[in-house]
Amino acid sequence: MKSAFVLMALGAAALPVAAVAQTSVTIAETAPVVTLNVTETVEAAPDMATVGTGVQTRAMSAEQAMRDNATKTQSLIATLEKAGIAKKDVQTSGINLNAQYDYSNRDGQPAGPRFIGYEASNQLSVTLRDIKQVGPLLDALVKAGATNINGPSFSIADPSPMLMQARATALKSAKAQADFYAQAAGYRSARLVSISESNSGGMPPMPMVQARFKADSVAAAPTPVEPGQVSSQVTLTVQYALER
Repeated sequence: MKSAFVLMALGAAALPVAAVAQTSVTIAETAPVVTLNVTETVEAAPDMATVGTGVQTRAMSAEQAMRDNATKTQSLIATLEKAGIAKKDVQTSGINLNAQYDYSNRDGQPAGPRFIGYEASNQLSVTLRDIKQVGPLLDALVKAGATNINGPSFSIADPSPMLMQARATALKSAKAQADFYAQAAGYRSARLVSISESNSGGMPPMPMVQARFKADSVAAAPTPVEPGQVSSQVTLTVQYALER
């Protein structure tokens, strides 16, 4: 019985040790903490462009509208291939077929909407990796039968170097601000506690513009295209503890 009592006592003594082993301790930051939101933007010339193009056709039957559209869309694809655009850079972005009605009430015409045929459309999204191609290619597409053009939208294929530059500038600016607050508040230094980031890289600063053309409206002069600059932006949320 004595030996049993000793074992039970040892087991009871071991219980608090197991409980301590499972305890996690979190030490809260006791120094004042300043939170800063810093945004930096870097601009550079774009090296690629995205253009939307397509064909709209009308016919009295849905089948004929789609057949005519397919023929003209194939002409656009052939033009892109001839210009050296890789297949991976050409993507169908939308195919539509809709019945068309005339809602105007004319003298001698029955009241109400009047069926005037079907309209089919096929839209393509094209990525150009040579900025100099944009203007001549737009002209070639319209000559090949394109009835609408969207874009161009300019961007940078690899914005990583721009983002790195923006991060470095943003962090340097944040540290300078934190040091100012520390000194102004009577503290010796500012110690970095946390960093979080949001960014956008190599995107155009302006929205795309849409235009529609007739196949015979291409002027003799090539379409002028100015790529301008695109920007990469980084926003840092940075926390510094102020220390004496």
